[in-house]
Amino acid sequence: MHCQPLPLETTGAFPPLFLDYISQKAHLQPFYGHFPTLSNFEKQIKDKSQFPPEHRAVLVKALERQYKNISVKPDLTILNDPNTFVVTTGHQLNIFTGPLYVIYKIVTAVNLARKLQAAYPDSKFVPVYWMATEDHDFEEISYFNLFGKKYTWQTQQRGAVGRMTPRELGEALKILPERVPVFEKAYLQCDTLADAVRCYMNELFGAEGLVCIDGDDAELKRLFLPVVESELLQQEAHKISNATTQKLEAEGYHTQITPREINFFYLIDGLRERIVKEGEIYRVLNSDLTFSQEEIIAIAHQHPERFSPNVVLRPLYQEIILPNLAYIGGPSEVPYWLQLKGIFDHFQVPFPMLLPRNFALYINSASQKRAEKLGVTVEELFWDDVKLRKTFVEKTSSLSLELNEEKRAIEEVFVAILRKAISIDKTLEGAVNAEKTKVLNTLENVEKRLKKAEERNYETEVNQLLGLKSKLFPNGSLQERSDNFLNFYLNDNTFLEKLLGTFDPLDFSFNVLTDEDGEEEVFSSDNATGRINPA
Repeated sequence: MHCQPLPLETTGAFPPLFLDYISQKAHLQPFYGHFPTLSNFEKQIKDKSQFPPEHRAVLVKALERQYKNISVKPDLTILNDPNTFVVTTGHQLNIFTGPLYVIYKIVTAVNLARKLQAAYPDSKFVPVYWMATEDHDFEEISYFNLFGKKYTWQTQQRGAVGRMTPRELGEALKILPERVPVFEKAYLQCDTLADAVRCYMNELFGAEGLVCIDGDDAELKRLFLPVVESELLQQEAHKISNATTQKLEAEGYHTQITPREINFFYLIDGLRERIVKEGEIYRVLNSDLTFSQEEIIAIAHQHPERFSPNVVLRPLYQEIILPNLAYIGGPSEVPYWLQLKGIFDHFQVPFPMLLPRNFALYINSASQKRAEKLGVTVEELFWDDVKLRKTFVEKTSSLSLELNEEKRAIEEVFVAILRKAISIDKTLEGAVNAEKTKVLNTLENVEKRLKKAEERNYETEVNQLLGLKSKLFPNGSLQERSDNFLNFYLNDNTFLEKLLGTFDPLDFSFNVLTDEDGEEEVFSSDNATGRINPA
């Protein structure tokens, strides 16, 4: 697989805060700890070296429970070693892994662990995938796109998605263009979606040492109990984060998250709703549940698993239960972590390095040949359709479609006219300039009509170009944000190995990937929609 790196800023697909962070703009340094360079990991290891051994013991026991039904699993006991550290990425439990960038996240984590192992042989490094099992936004995980067709899971299940049963997805497996045993095993044999995701991720990346963790665990939550109590009683997180947010917004940045006064949901089977405080009473929204202060603190001690952190406190929970060095995230995640450093400082928890995941566009050999035939560059494919069409016609046409020389000639003529008019009557200056503007506007319109006419002469090529652009940027978005990895894995079962061998986790570029072996695309489909209904 060949890789051509592009600067992220040339793609037009990333927010200013993310780009400025990667550029290490000085005014952003107070919002994070160490920037992710290979040498800086030595400092991060030192910062995290005081990770409590009792937390390691709880973590290993929790993972052993979570992996009890996995026959071939990673070495979990290695996490008891005080010289073992993890690098973490995470995502929602999208069905069939969801968009391609989820796979890119995990590949980045695996490759980062490999790179650190080579650079720091006295320590051990484990890639971790944090499964967002407690998330309750089912709509965001309920679909995936495969060969132009959207598959949607419709269910009556509610609450934390990790607790849902995945067997309804058997209907999706029946209508896929090809059997995918890794998902058949996961969705048909596991009791919960969390177990299913762990199952297939272990099949895909277990040999690379990937460990999947489910934060929906009573004993892991018990380690987080001091923060739960603090949030219920003092509500400090939103004040700290709001102050940081205001500073970022004062710099002109758009921020991602809005802290709440209490940044916890109440979580039980079928329910995950916000906790709010009204006077002296704690209430769970959209339910009949209410508690006094004494009652809710007692429940926290008896059932810590019922307190599910939102986006403001979930990162802190992660860092309290994991000996983590870096969080690997995308262009929305890294910016929202920048809003949270003050919370980490308040609770005296080391802030992890924020490492952008790898970004990529995969162009198969058929699309590559089409692009070469049309004479379009990779950089141009990132342009919008209007600019792409205009540039292509101007570059391809043998005729000059610009009337710049004619405009200059008109300008010169009107200079002479204006000189003569002023010599006769100075009040004629406005009228002459108005006539000049009319003539130049007429030339502008003629120029546009010439370009439109020439576009029609190249209509076939332009349609081919826009068709290629649509294929590589589905629905006008980056391929990695729409297509599923099966689009490529079903055609090439070494696709994941190629990604692992190509991506550099510390190169913050946009990777344009192309085939080296000339393999052709096998599958294709017209746009369609498939609905997966529970049996």
